[in-house]
Amino acid sequence: MPTVLLVEDDSMIRTALVKALSRAGHVVSAVGTAVDGLREVAQRSPDVVVLDLGLPDLDGAAALRMMRGDSDVPIIVATARTGETNIIRLLNAGADDYVTKPYSGDLLLARISAVLRRRAGARRRADALEVGPLRLDLARRVATLDGRALDLTRKEYDLLAYLAARRDQVVSRQELVEEVWRQPYRGAEQTIDVHLSWLRRKLGETAAQPRLLRIVRGVGVMLVNPQ
Repeated sequence: MPTVLLVEDDSMIRTALVKALSRAGHVVSAVGTAVDGLREVAQRSPDVVVLDLGLPDLDGAAALRMMRGDSDVPIIVATARTGETNIIRLLNAGADDYVTKPYSGDLLLARISAVLRRRAGARRRADALEVGPLRLDLARRVATLDGRALDLTRKEYDLLAYLAARRDQVVSRQELVEEVWRQPYRGAEQTIDVHLSWLRRKLGETAAQPRLLRIVRGVGVMLVNPQ
């Protein structure tokens, strides 16, 4: 069940929203100050925050910036401040969505569902990398080429995933050694070349006829879409 943190200083509004959100299946924590809201975000990592901007201890916009500085949790701001300029300022400060007071529980539920769907979609996309016919399932650590599973060692997969996450970008050998192997570059040049050779063979390529894996002489390596 999604967890919702409600930061609202009006006790009547807070009580009504807790009931509405709980009936809809959410697990709700409710606090009345910005300081308590910041503490809850840091300690409990809710799935979404509903943040009232009219708080007694700290301006809501400042609380928004502080939350966004510590967490990427989706934040819906509840504001009585109308006008396009104010809304743009809040979105630029890190809000994911907003509701304008007064608002109904049904509207808030719809906004929460929308930001959670966007969040879930972004996470699903982050679970896979695709470069042309190559696909990497990051959760299962499986790589396929043209739909066929590749038999990769752990380090070959790590190397391929690192390059795939930086598709069409030249990555230096030194960066590969330091970030994939986690060791100093000095003396490790041959390790990179050997693994690149093995990886190229498993991708069905040769140095003379590269498809996905390209060597940029004197610069580094890159993974490209052959199309």
